[in-house]
Amino acid sequence: MKAASLGYARATSLDEVFALWREAGGDARLIAGGQSLVASLNLRLADVPALIDINHVEALSGVTDCGDVVRIGALTRHRDLLVSPLLAEHAPLLPQAARQIAHPAIRTRGSVGGSLAYADPAAELPACMVALDATLVLLGDDGAERRVGAEDFFLGLFETALRPFEMIVAVEVPKRPSGGRQRLIELSRRSGDYALVGVAACAADAALARTRIVFFGVGEKAVLAAGACRAASEGADEAALHGALMEDIDPMSDMNGTAEFKRHLAGVLLRRVLADLRSDEWRGTAQ
Repeated sequence: MKAASLGYARATSLDEVFALWREAGGDARLIAGGQSLVASLNLRLADVPALIDINHVEALSGVTDCGDVVRIGALTRHRDLLVSPLLAEHAPLLPQAARQIAHPAIRTRGSVGGSLAYADPAAELPACMVALDATLVLLGDDGAERRVGAEDFFLGLFETALRPFEMIVAVEVPKRPSGGRQRLIELSRRSGDYALVGVAACAADAALARTRIVFFGVGEKAVLAAGACRAASEGADEAALHGALMEDIDPMSDMNGTAEFKRHLAGVLLRRVLADLRSDEWRGTAQ
């Protein structure tokens, strides 16, 4: 199928983005990589009157050092996460995640802001941002900037805290502490597929202090496994960790497997990710 007829405009500045957006109306959509949006348009799953192309807004690109945080522009491509020295040093979870996202062609076009705004519950980047305790920087058409923690930004299935005429301009990721460890593992049917179940985890050290464990593919959004986080930080045994995790997640059966199957996979991934974080051979780029 092909998309229905719709309007198109290209913006070169943030002011122009909002001017065009207001003119096109609130149902118009911003487009950068379009890796999910174009597919939904072609399948007639989305009714969009116009697209506003933001690919030429230079202010939205790049990875920069901002003191205690690394700031990632919304137009930064998935591929850029793989090659950024700043992220390799300060947030290695993101290069690990980028390696798991689809295929090279999609990583070249897909954008960080697009993935976060789409909020697919099986996607890597939303889970990573919750695990990293990142902050999303949002900009409204009135010029006011708003900061929302990642845990509060993702509300449900493809649902976020974005307001009308508000866009993601950047995400700010705290730098990992000295000795901090980060790891992402996922299971999928084929390389490049969405994860059946995945986990993104961060810890302040090999003893798992201040652990944050976030699962994707097990709910309507990225799920912070609060009970498992506490159990891991307190040095609980495997049985206690597993029991806490089962209280944290409530997956639904779907075409990818039963709820029981997903619970089993989540338990396997929890054991693996914590073993990796504890390992004397831990490396930030480990796969």
